[in-house]
Amino acid sequence: MVDWMKPVGSRKRVEDLEQENRRLRQEVDRLQRDLEKAESEQERLRRERDGLKKELELARRAAKRQAAPFSKGEPKAHPKRPGRKAGSGYGRRGHRPVPDHVDEEIQVPLPERCPACGGLPESLQWADQYQTEVVRKTHVTHFRIEVGCCRGCGKRVQGRHPRQSSDALGAAASQLGPEALALASVLNKQLGLGYAKTAAVLEQGFGLKVTRGAVSHAMARLAARCEPTYQSLLQVVRSSPSVSVDETGWRVGGRRWWLWVAASQEATVYGIFPGRGFAQAARLLGAGYDGILVHDGWSIYWRFPSAFHQSCSQHLIRRSSEMAEHQSARAAAFPLAVKGLLQEGLRLRDRFARQEISEHGLAVATGRLESRLDKWLRRRWRRAENRRLAKHLIRQYPYLFSYLHCPGLEATNWRAEQALRPAVVARKVWGGNRTEAGARTHEVLMSVLHTSKQHRRDSIPLLVGLLRSPTDISVITDISVITAPSLDLSSN
Repeated sequence: MVDWMKPVGSRKRVEDLEQENRRLRQEVDRLQRDLEKAESEQERLRRERDGLKKELELARRAAKRQAAPFSKGEPKAHPKRPGRKAGSGYGRRGHRPVPDHVDEEIQVPLPERCPACGGLPESLQWADQYQTEVVRKTHVTHFRIEVGCCRGCGKRVQGRHPRQSSDALGAAASQLGPEALALASVLNKQLGLGYAKTAAVLEQGFGLKVTRGAVSHAMARLAARCEPTYQSLLQVVRSSPSVSVDETGWRVGGRRWWLWVAASQEATVYGIFPGRGFAQAARLLGAGYDGILVHDGWSIYWRFPSAFHQSCSQHLIRRSSEMAEHQSARAAAFPLAVKGLLQEGLRLRDRFARQEISEHGLAVATGRLESRLDKWLRRRWRRAENRRLAKHLIRQYPYLFSYLHCPGLEATNWRAEQALRPAVVARKVWGGNRTEAGARTHEVLMSVLHTSKQHRRDSIPLLVGLLRSPTDISVITDISVITAPSLDLSSN
């Protein structure tokens, strides 16, 4: 049959169907392009969301590490009333004790007339009152030093008094005394005052005029005298069975450095290094340290091949709490469970310390605790934050409850964090050090001062003794000088 013989209606219907098919194909193509565009936009938004979440997490960590590493978060809406409780809950009352010596006694008789009515007062008894005062006074000592020469070799010889801190004469004959310099080092290195404020305290408090540059140079000389003591403290820490370690940001000449601290029960040492890696930690602890490291889980600490580890429980508890605050109730179940298990471990430690459970009971309870944590870690988590926390805990799993397997071991690195507090205060006040030599002075003096404070010793007599040592290299290389039971302040 020829085409012209087809019915006209059939031909038109075929054309309409073809046109409808073209229209449908165009619609499908348009929808496909819209779908691809929507998927691309979704992927872009997903990447942007992940990037923002990562930046937010980094900002939170950076804020806690650099700006406020000891912050406890926002204040409570309805905090407890400050101060002691009234009534029986007040606790033990205290007062200043009577001084062990009296330098001056003043008789205070009755007034001639009664202040109220003008009558004649009658004596009944005498009462005692003690007032301990700071005397704003400087003491200048003039040493008349005899200078001569040896008849045998012809070399120059001069006298030396035990109270001298230097043999310098001529232009350097006028010097800061050892007491003043020791006080300045405490103000600057332990209390966080800058050199200018330290000089201001000496001038306003004691009338001693000195420039901040003079204070800086004098402290460098003091640090040189303390160098052998610092090396002894370093060896004590390296040989300690347990050491808490931590680090925080620092500045040297405006460049990014790191302040490290290693603290044991016997001593505390600081190090200021241009890095935050294993090499810097090994400079402080020694690469072969074989004791127990208590730390916050920073990856470089796991690289000590001979060391055992205890991961700080408090760091993980804080991390879990912060994660739970920013997740849904369902997603927050995992971090809250981790927090609960870690807190249960701390309570178990306290119960054993109070002798409420035996060693066998402690071992059984520890095994059950680890088993419960293992079940949580075996699950698969959809949210990236939970997966990251699980991965972190799996890596540290053998070291989360080391303090339960070794009773007496510290569960947190609080000792290192407490040692960082003065440094953080100093960083906020004056930022850091200008030179590497200044950084060396800072780490040496902070180590000596903090170790003496750790043993409840007065560090000023110790520093005075170092300054009055007649040799260029201090003879005080044994920390028993710091940890001795008492120091005689009057001898200095």
